[in-house]
Amino acid sequence: MGTRREFLTVAAAAAGATAAPDLAHAEAHDHQSVPSDLALRTKSLESLLVEKGLVDPAALDVMVDAYEHKIGPRNGARVIARAWVDPSYKQRLLADGPAALKELGYGGAQGEDTLVVENTPRVHNLVVCTLCSCYPWPLLGLPPVWYKTAPYRSRAVIDPRGVLAEFGVTLADDIEVRVWDSTAELRYLVMPERPAGSEQMSEEALAALVTRDAMIGVAKAALPQKGARL
Repeated sequence: MGTRREFLTVAAAAAGATAAPDLAHAEAHDHQSVPSDLALRTKSLESLLVEKGLVDPAALDVMVDAYEHKIGPRNGARVIARAWVDPSYKQRLLADGPAALKELGYGGAQGEDTLVVENTPRVHNLVVCTLCSCYPWPLLGLPPVWYKTAPYRSRAVIDPRGVLAEFGVTLADDIEVRVWDSTAELRYLVMPERPAGSEQMSEEALAALVTRDAMIGVAKAALPQKGARL
């Protein structure tokens, strides 16, 4: 997605997406081809906004580039990787998230107050926004479609283990699941457990193991399987 039209098309598709019963498949719906009529309406909307001077094409290109290449989940992944290799930074991050994030240059709108919660062998954290879709944009970029659906927003609170199972995360009965409800005032970032066998990996390589879903809590960070294409 590198053009204004593609950006607006995907945004329109996301806004019109209906909630899928199976949350694990919701992301797949986000990547389906956009119907031609929706693409045409998006093109018309873009043209109208530009014609009326409500949208600056150059400014929109800058925004698209920022979320694709500068923001996105790679920012959050860098934070987690730093915490994994630097115990002092990890301590500061858990004690005062906003201050520690600023050390790496992250913050700003939609991420002013972010609490980092750590997964451990005894505790697994899951993030949701039951009211809308509050999300740490500066760290994770645009929220996934399934995060904004009514089924996820309700069931993450009512049946978090069931939701996790749909995403492929099965937890032992003795592991505590903590659900964090994001608000406009406070957002959350999950620090996944560092995968076993990653002790010799560089900070950059570790960041590549941290996914958006792991920082929401619906997945775990894991080493690539042997033979997997990287």
